[in-house]
Amino acid sequence: MKSFSSLLGTRKQNKVARLAASIVATLALAGSIHSANATSVKITTAKEITSASIQLNQTTSNIAQLQISKTQYQAAGINPVVVVPILLVGGLVIFVPLFFGGLVVIGEREVGIVVRKFTLSGRGLPAGSLIALNGEAGLQADTLAPGWHWGYWPWQYSVKKEPVVVVPQGEIALIVAADGASNPPERILGKIVACDNFQDARKFLTQGGEKGRQMGFLTAGTYRINTALFKVIMAANASAHGMAPEQLRVYSLASDKVGIVTTLDGLPISAGELAGPIIEGHDNFQNGQKFINGGGRRGLQEQTLLSGSWNLNPWFVQVEQVPMTEIPIGYVGVVISFVGKAHQDVSGAAFTHGNLVNQGHKGVWVEPLYPGKHPINSRIMKIELVPTTNIVLNWSGRTERHSYDAKLASLTVRSRDGFAFDLEVAQIIHVGALDAPKVISRVGAMQNLVDHVLEPTIGNYFRNSAQDYTVLDFLTARSERQSEAAEYIKTALRAYDVQAIDTLIGDIQPPASLMQTQTDRKIAEEERKTYEVQQMAQTQRQQLVRETALANIQQEMVKSEQSVHIADLKAQAQIKQATGEAEGTKLRAIAEAEGIRATGNAKAETYRAGVEALGSQGYTAMQLMQIIGDRNVRLIPDVLVGSNGSNNGLVDGLLSMILWNQTGKGELTPTPLHPQPIVVNKGQPTTENGYPPIAVNFPGDKLT
Repeated sequence: MKSFSSLLGTRKQNKVARLAASIVATLALAGSIHSANATSVKITTAKEITSASIQLNQTTSNIAQLQISKTQYQAAGINPVVVVPILLVGGLVIFVPLFFGGLVVIGEREVGIVVRKFTLSGRGLPAGSLIALNGEAGLQADTLAPGWHWGYWPWQYSVKKEPVVVVPQGEIALIVAADGASNPPERILGKIVACDNFQDARKFLTQGGEKGRQMGFLTAGTYRINTALFKVIMAANASAHGMAPEQLRVYSLASDKVGIVTTLDGLPISAGELAGPIIEGHDNFQNGQKFINGGGRRGLQEQTLLSGSWNLNPWFVQVEQVPMTEIPIGYVGVVISFVGKAHQDVSGAAFTHGNLVNQGHKGVWVEPLYPGKHPINSRIMKIELVPTTNIVLNWSGRTERHSYDAKLASLTVRSRDGFAFDLEVAQIIHVGALDAPKVISRVGAMQNLVDHVLEPTIGNYFRNSAQDYTVLDFLTARSERQSEAAEYIKTALRAYDVQAIDTLIGDIQPPASLMQTQTDRKIAEEERKTYEVQQMAQTQRQQLVRETALANIQQEMVKSEQSVHIADLKAQAQIKQATGEAEGTKLRAIAEAEGIRATGNAKAETYRAGVEALGSQGYTAMQLMQIIGDRNVRLIPDVLVGSNGSNNGLVDGLLSMILWNQTGKGELTPTPLHPQPIVVNKGQPTTENGYPPIAVNFPGDKLT
């Protein structure tokens, strides 16, 4: 039982294996038969060789697959003797409908290109045609979609399977049509027709599609294209068609760039025009047919492309990326357009030196461009930058950053007194934003304004005005000359729509000989001033010393002043006191005088009375004796010197006095009554009245 069961299981396995092998062999045979029937479309000899080699490779591959299958069958325990009859029977079953029913199977990502080998009527293609539309022998316009298709007998039809066309993201695919109507002489690209993006060849040919390079192109996606009619060029095969892969990628424009467009198809540009006019509705040159239908011109275009990604046909459009026009801060841009509508002056009757037009017209636009970035087509427009800040122009060796004054030099003028000297001048001007178009319309450019207006105007003024003044007038009264020049130039430039802010006279270089004289004079004057200043300084120094000394002795001065004041007060007090004493003395003197007078009068009365009583001699003798008595006058001297007729009297008297003095008994005291010395004996007792005796020696030779 075990062996029977095993045998039964083995038989079941063999049946399953045989069935699977039959199915595999049938499919392989069907594939080989189908490959044999679906031969390639032969256009050139090279392609035939390639197709034959491909078929041979496929057949060899099938045989190898059968050998591998046989090996696999043997490994699985399947008997090849049983499998071969099954394969033969299955092959006959499949071959008969394929051969006699004309079955063609197209895969999901394939397209079938049909070639009709012959027709029973023998009708061929019209002259100049490549694709058959009405069943003629040759390449057929209609393709086979994915699925099973009957009636394509191998002896009458040949079907080539082509992979679908896949355009990757970020790329485009260009189309070249091998058949169709001829292009008009003024066109180089075939027009776009409604043919489902070149997937319907019949519509392309019946709707008037033109042969050659096509205006239309394929964007990213999957397409079933009749490759017998259309050649598809993508980035992968661009080099084989003489193109760069970058040309078949979606065109990208940077954010700070502007795309200047040149179209390669369309009507010629009108005579006298520089660029084609702006055409509406073509979606930034992505729809070339609408551009052509709208009357677009080939060549340089007024319209530009802005930043972004664009599907552009490189056979139709060429784009040049240029930087946006930048207007810096402090400037405006005056637009000079070489294209646009006809001139229509809007400057007004007062402006007779040029024309100003509105935006979109040919000429100088009345509205300038303000600071910022602008997408200007620099091939058809010119932007003249005009500074709106103050501009300094130097007639000297100095050049400003704007370089408008690079060609200006110092002015050589001649004065009234015949001296030629160089004069440096600086002119400050301002051009308003709204006046900038007028200035450019008048002179063309800012450099022309400097060279053709400012330089002759300012130069001639100073040359003419210098003849009315001497060199010293310019040196000593430069501010006046400067004010006169500023007033004149301001009026002159106003006629050119330019504001003259100020005119400044710089360095004046008079003749050396004249300057030497002036220099010497100035040096002498300055020296004099220096001496005066030094003298004044010394005076101030003296004053400082004096003030310093006064400050130092201020305390002493205060004390002195107080002392003087005190002395003054004391003097006044003394004066008051002296005055009082004088008054007292005077009063006392008066009193004493009155007393003396009274006493005198009393004595006089007494004397008169005595004289009357005693007589004058008697009264006198009495008075004399009274005086002698009151004064204790001695009538006999202590030393008596006399003369007895010899000359020894004086000597004797002198010796007596010496002896008197040596004894210490007395001392000589003069008396008012006699000029001779009086010897007073201290040792002797005085008289009763307390006075010493007085010796009187009367002159004479004898004592009487």
